[in-house]
Amino acid sequence: MKDLKDLVRPNVWNMKPYSSARDEFQGNASVFLDANENPFNRPYNRYPDPLQWELKKKIAEIKGVKRESIFLGNGSDEPIDLIIRAFCEPSIDSIVSIAPSYGMYEVAANVNNVEFRKIKLDEKFDLDTDSLLEAANDWVKVIFLCSPNNPTGNNLSRDRLYKVLNTFQGIVVIDEAYVDFSIEPSFLGELDKFPNLIVLQTMSKAWGAAGIRLGMAFASPEIIAILNKIKYPYNVNLLTQERALYMLENKEQMEKQLRSILSERIRLQAALPELNCVRKIYPTDANFILVEVTNADTIYKNLVRQGIIVRNRTNVTMCNGCLRITVGKSDENDALLEALKKM
Repeated sequence: MKDLKDLVRPNVWNMKPYSSARDEFQGNASVFLDANENPFNRPYNRYPDPLQWELKKKIAEIKGVKRESIFLGNGSDEPIDLIIRAFCEPSIDSIVSIAPSYGMYEVAANVNNVEFRKIKLDEKFDLDTDSLLEAANDWVKVIFLCSPNNPTGNNLSRDRLYKVLNTFQGIVVIDEAYVDFSIEPSFLGELDKFPNLIVLQTMSKAWGAAGIRLGMAFASPEIIAILNKIKYPYNVNLLTQERALYMLENKEQMEKQLRSILSERIRLQAALPELNCVRKIYPTDANFILVEVTNADTIYKNLVRQGIIVRNRTNVTMCNGCLRITVGKSDENDALLEALKKM
């Protein structure tokens, strides 16, 4: 990895971050007259902890990382945006990612006026490592990789990910939004080995909390400090922090739901190939299945008319004729299968 100072945008490296009232105070107090808050309607009259230390303590315990290696944001989209803003000079630097993959990497790059280069996956939806690294010239600061990948559902080859981490001198982001559904271990255990690694995870998928919008980025304390430097002061509201802490303290509930989803995934993987309209299902390590069907547009519209919403991915790179189907509860999956039997 290059020296962090050489990767971070000079204006970001040199800037003085905004200092909130709660940043300036350390310790215990009973009278708060510093932040122009309304003294009534506790606890929601108070600004939330800008660095979410209590919540990070619980996440650190569950994930096996240091609190200082955790960044919390408004969904994973916030750290994705902040990573680009921290490391990529608009109109100068570039990003490399894969296709097909999660669309927000490209959206965030475009918003920040940063060139976005896409390298197609191979025929097995795995990394073409040589092409990826060839595209990562001196102007490329960040590589975004999603594993398990969306919309394909598969894990990217671990050996190929290691090759990228060992070869590329910039920042490598591995988005693990679906890692809880996979038998492959997280890359969190590799943070100490790779100072250029950022791992993204989320409360939206396995934890069943997409509505609270809590994303997690894990990296070296030095990289996390850069992200904290440029984030909005109170980016994670108190209601989100409270709900996330409650869910993390009741981890067994998530584990129960996870077992149900994995069981239903197995059932769908067995049932879908038996349907006349299904041509192929792809291997998956996520909570969804990429399914090639006889006529994606027609089948999608027919499902919508019956109140069943899947994702039509037929216009996405390498996904011609495919629907992405999320694994639901048993009755939802039954309704889907019954509808598809008639198509």
